[in-house]
Amino acid sequence: MNKNHYRYVLRLGDNALILGQRMTEWCGHSPLLEEDIAMANCALDHVGRARLLLSYAAELEGEGRSEDDLAFVRSDREFENFLLCELPIGDYAFTMARQYLLDTYHYYLFTELVSSSDETLSAIAQKAIKETTYHMDRSRDWVLRLGDGTEESHERMQVALEGMWNYTEELFERDPVDVQMIAEAIGPDPERLHSKWQADINATIKKATLRVPEKKWSLSGGRNGLHTEAMGHLLSEMQHLQRTYPGLSW
Repeated sequence: MNKNHYRYVLRLGDNALILGQRMTEWCGHSPLLEEDIAMANCALDHVGRARLLLSYAAELEGEGRSEDDLAFVRSDREFENFLLCELPIGDYAFTMARQYLLDTYHYYLFTELVSSSDETLSAIAQKAIKETTYHMDRSRDWVLRLGDGTEESHERMQVALEGMWNYTEELFERDPVDVQMIAEAIGPDPERLHSKWQADINATIKKATLRVPEKKWSLSGGRNGLHTEAMGHLLSEMQHLQRTYPGLSW
């Protein structure tokens, strides 16, 4: 097993799974019926992406585990998702601001992964980029609508951006896993994605009459299994059925 290759794909799957789980929490609670359906569909896109990536990660690991094993029986220290994905949903401004920051990141990431030397990962990226393009357009629209809306919606969106800005540096950190993937042309250099992401985000924030937050410090650790308290609560709900009835299948 190429451990770094396995971890790289696992991280992508974990990001999709945890973010998708957070998005499902809006089912039945979104501000509009149309938005309730849209959020549910986007959540399903992430969960579907997670299935493809975790199945492939299990294949790369070669230890007989399945996508369900990776999703439902690992502890929080074994997950390698970004901290930003696991933060509680907050209000709708917070959710859509997070979606936009991550959708834009995923748009540039999967655009690069289409050319990956890993044919399986390239195929997954080709499917994901179609979904992500829609996700990014939708979440950007909400940032603009709320930022340039009423006084209250403007303030809520600004507070949301301020609250998560220090988590964004983790998206572009480079560690030995990334270094090997870059060397083998499997994954892109995160630093190359950063400038494209930053330019897109800054333009949207300005158009929404918002302020780009100041980055006072950086919060990270998720990719090494160091998570927030929220992660434990999320997993206790997501994994409850499988842990209560081990080996259960539909």
